[in-house]
Amino acid sequence: MTQAREAGETVARSSRRRWLRRRARLLVGLTIVALFYLVAVCADFLAPYDHRELTRGAESAPPTALHFRDAMGHWHARPFIYQLRLVDPLARTYAEDPTRAFPLALLPHGYTYRLLGLFATDRHLFGVQRDTSTNLLTSGSAHTTPRVYLLGTDASGRDRCSRLLRAMRFSLLVGPLGTLLAGALGILLGCVAGYAGRTVDALLMRAADAMMALPELVLILAARAALPVTLPPTRAALFLITIFIAIGWAEPARVTRGLVLALRQREFVLAAVGLGLTRTRILVRHILPNAARPLVVQISLMLPAFLLAETVLSYLGVGVQEPEASWGNMLQDAGNLTQLAAQPFLLLTPAVAIFIFVLGVRLLSDGLRRAD
Repeated sequence: MTQAREAGETVARSSRRRWLRRRARLLVGLTIVALFYLVAVCADFLAPYDHRELTRGAESAPPTALHFRDAMGHWHARPFIYQLRLVDPLARTYAEDPTRAFPLALLPHGYTYRLLGLFATDRHLFGVQRDTSTNLLTSGSAHTTPRVYLLGTDASGRDRCSRLLRAMRFSLLVGPLGTLLAGALGILLGCVAGYAGRTVDALLMRAADAMMALPELVLILAARAALPVTLPPTRAALFLITIFIAIGWAEPARVTRGLVLALRQREFVLAAVGLGLTRTRILVRHILPNAARPLVVQISLMLPAFLLAETVLSYLGVGVQEPEASWGNMLQDAGNLTQLAAQPFLLLTPAVAIFIFVLGVRLLSDGLRRAD
């Protein structure tokens, strides 16, 4: 009896550990995805500057260093920055001026935007104190107030941090929305193919085979060539979402059709048929809930592909175009090998953001799939 009790307790502890690991995956994935979308919604508030604004004399500037101790050794509770001087315009070399220090400020005034798309405001999370009387070391004029660039600037003098935050809106809208709509269309057509007659099944599956055989990139480039050269962000997003739906429905449709064919022969479905339930009710109440986990996995596998597709298309100039920001066109700076060797992390921050978001999605889908 003692050995049986110990074996039962061991099995219970092991089962609890597995349950905690699954819940931890689900919680971590949900937290990552929620944080990304929260940042995307509040991007204008979090970004200190307009992502399209050019700053002359600050092209390819390095990240701004935050200081708490000044040149004379005095400690300051509020972080401050030194003004950067352009030492070599040709090599774009900058140096700090220790006689020009400016403290950072919370909720400073900046460019005007609509918070959550509803309220007009010009407050931002952080920035440089513009009041010249607060200059830590010496007085100065307002027009010499420096800017804080946490990730430096690009070759046009635009703040990389502001552009990275603003780019989340486009990339996190196009990729996931295109994935969800393509998955929904594929599931619908797969259900129809799996429950309809042979003729409808054959037509839909041959259409899916033909769509999967088409080269996706060539199809997208051909469709883009039929549109105007310059596309506003809204039309570019609609174009990419439409393309993703057109080329992405086939694979989930085939998976759904196979699941429906397998599940419609199960006893509980045959019992529902015997009770006289309609096909729609059988699909919605009996078949789809039992096919949910494989379909969640399938859609979670499509999302990284669509995110990378949006990144590649924007990198090639097919998606959103300058001066608007997306993770794809921000990675164009990484094509300069000299800059990439000098600042690899700064130029690859969009790729790091994509990696973290996809990791969060995979953890979330894995937690949902394994949830009891």
